[in-house]
Amino acid sequence: MASEVFEPVGKRTVATISRQSLHGEIVTRLRDMIIEGELQPGERIYENQLGEELGVSRTPLREALKFLASEGLVELVPSRGAVVKRFSAKDVEDMLIVIRSLEMLAGRLACVQASDEDIARIRQLHDAMVNHYSRGERLEYYKLNQQIHTGIVSLANSAPLAEVHGLLQSRVKRIRFIGHEGAERWAGAVAEHERIIGALEARDAETLARELDTHLVNGWERVKSVV
Repeated sequence: MASEVFEPVGKRTVATISRQSLHGEIVTRLRDMIIEGELQPGERIYENQLGEELGVSRTPLREALKFLASEGLVELVPSRGAVVKRFSAKDVEDMLIVIRSLEMLAGRLACVQASDEDIARIRQLHDAMVNHYSRGERLEYYKLNQQIHTGIVSLANSAPLAEVHGLLQSRVKRIRFIGHEGAERWAGAVAEHERIIGALEARDAETLARELDTHLVNGWERVKSVV
């Protein structure tokens, strides 16, 4: 992992990448900037400026932007270059409806197919996520939150299900992140996750499906006013 140096750029301080970094590190840094809102929906990404801020050349930066375009987080627009993808409220609601259906199906399958060790790993992720919650570490909490949802889907052992879920999940990263804004919303999401994990550990397929349904319906309620 490259060492990091914090240098002032304009009105903000960014963590620069001190050498030509791996593709994955640049992708992760840009994805985090989009998730946290440092790069806003509809905002044009100026490659020269951003490359200077991150300390990387245009070639790896462009490759990273192409990858984020494949995830649906960035649009490559002729004559404008890369722009942070903006989704309408209907786009977001439609994607969350499909994600909800996929996760409910995955939960039912996971209760039958997952090993005890698999379920224990999801519990470990949940406990680590709660630790981040207790320390107010939103981005770290969010990343583990998403690993839990993806992990439950992976326990269904269905490649097509995981593929479609992964595609949609990548497109609503920013939306799901802002669903934790505010103490009451965040506490509610944590409580819902605790019930999800409890149902998975009990291998109670219908309860798990119902809890995932409730969690994702509430997730839309938490974000629809700001989409």
